[in-house]
Amino acid sequence: MSDASEARAGRGRDRDAEGRARSARPRDGLGRPLPYGTQGVARQPEGVVRTPDDSVAEAQALLDAGKPFHAHEVFEDAWKSGPERERTLWRGLAQLAVGLTHAARGNATGGSRLLRRGAAAVEEWAAQSGQGRPHGMALAELISWARELATVVERGTAKVDARTWAPRLRGRQP
Repeated sequence: MSDASEARAGRGRDRDAEGRARSARPRDGLGRPLPYGTQGVARQPEGVVRTPDDSVAEAQALLDAGKPFHAHEVFEDAWKSGPERERTLWRGLAQLAVGLTHAARGNATGGSRLLRRGAAAVEEWAAQSGQGRPHGMALAELISWARELATVVERGTAKVDARTWAPRLRGRQP
């Protein structure tokens, strides 16, 4: 029995240092659990407070690496630690990243729903705030990207590769 299996057997559920239930199973790049003892992808630390620019840069690097699940964690940290007036924006961005995650995992229903829900949240935030490029992000392009991908996913005619479909948060650079 591996150390992780023995620890699990003795405690019941895996728990973090604060006692919260948290699976110790390794994960792949799309956040799917792998068998204990398998080499997985390093997890994104949770609860990190970053500047908005750092959040955007880190999330973009993760998206470019085909790790939208991990990018979602960065957006979730920004949503939870950022100013109240921006929470809808960051939550919408987290939904977009999770939508891409589900689409890449082959979950067409979940992927398209989250992409559309995230696009609507970002669009609503932009309309209410009057900001189209907060922290340098190209929101109109992101909304368009999400809706296009949702349509592709709903058609079910193509496998979605997370790297290939990674959005450009700050837009296409000339």
